Amino acid sequence: MVEIFNPKTAVSAGLTEFAPDSTAAGELVFFHASQGKPLATPWQVALARSNLLKQLSLPEGYILDCACGSGIQLGAHMALLQRPGIGVELDRMRAQASAVNLQSIAMYRNEMDTDRMQKTRIIAGDGRDGATVCAAIADHLELEQFPNIALLHLDPARPRNSRTHGLEEMEPRLDEVFKGWAPYLTEGENGPALLLDLSPRLTHDQRLEVETMVDAVWKGIQRTWVWTSRGRGRVDRLALWLGGAATAGVARRFVRIPPAITEEAHVVSGGMRIHSGDGLPTPVQSPPRRGERVSILDAALVESGLADEWVKTVTKSERISWSVVEGRRPQIHHQHPLRLEDSMDRMLVQATGRVVALARIKLDLDTVDQLVELVLEHDISKMTVRVPLAPDVQPKIQGAIDRQLARRHGRREAFVVQQPGDEMLLICIAE
Repeated sequence: MVEIFNPKTAVSAGLTEFAPDSTAAGELVFFHASQGKPLATPWQVALARSNLLKQLSLPEGYILDCACGSGIQLGAHMALLQRPGIGVELDRMRAQASAVNLQSIAMYRNEMDTDRMQKTRIIAGDGRDGATVCAAIADHLELEQFPNIALLHLDPARPRNSRTHGLEEMEPRLDEVFKGWAPYLTEGENGPALLLDLSPRLTHDQRLEVETMVDAVWKGIQRTWVWTSRGRGRVDRLALWLGGAATAGVARRFVRIPPAITEEAHVVSGGMRIHSGDGLPTPVQSPPRRGERVSILDAALVESGLADEWVKTVTKSERISWSVVEGRRPQIHHQHPLRLEDSMDRMLVQATGRVVALARIKLDLDTVDQLVELVLEHDISKMTVRVPLAPDVQPKIQGAIDRQLARRHGRREAFVVQQPGDEMLLICIAE
């Protein structure tokens, strides 16, 4: 037995967990039942993803979110695609919260009286059961046939506070959702349209497992993997866009959400299919040299497998050496300055500069004075430590450097990195 909520008449009685969304300038307040706030998609991220879908040709019909949680992503899809929505959520309180949030979004956008809001419903029930959901909607809205599903969005729950987990731990499971909904999805020119919101912790082999599960139902369907980051070198969202939701010829896409909520996302597209490899560059160890440039790139961009393609757009025709590929500070060495004329491109670079000094020093609190003496020879007023250090040691070393340089009168900013596999430090003047 399912329970149906109408967003136009939903009330927040009984819902106690709510908070304004900072990425909506505080103008949207969302309810999050059953400790759902940490799992909710920020409004800015939801809009960025919906905006990419807006550029595609989806068939007519409903947007379905079969594990809709707080309903924020469904609301963004409905608003930008101008489509009615069906949300399904197993937890009754979350289903109620989702309905209230769709109401809030519609009121915020002055769209409460639109035809799509009249048709939109949230169901408390099993998101795997396409037959029951479609029958309930058809009966409730007195439709002559089952609703057309233009896009299926799935964001399954997964273990929290775990660095790794298996595909079988997702709820609802991908294969069960595919089986339950495949007969009810409207097929366009490129088949049905699906957007699978997956864990950013999935390994390359697990991504291949997902593709195998997809091929078991829709063999050879068009697909685009999408990595989304809000900064700090971290992948916040990993998704697989399928069929009508995929982009022909684009195997991978990296989406960087800017810090300013008024700016559009920066998108890098291209890459090879994941069956051809993880797309990570090959590190090459070579002796560092004074005068060469060192750039530390966004780790999430590198993880997406699109870093090599992006680097080609911001460098001259020259040889690029990758010295560090994995971890928080991917590092390239090159001869000429990066061409970062676009502020969006600059977001993808943690630091870039020219090597002015080399020092074979093991960086710790006992050697800070020695390093500072070398730095002062190069008119440096501030230097950021970008060397792999223990979390409890790094702020102490950075603080010691800052205090000593604050008493001097240098004019240039710098950063220090470490040669991989060596204690050699590279002092770089920031550019």
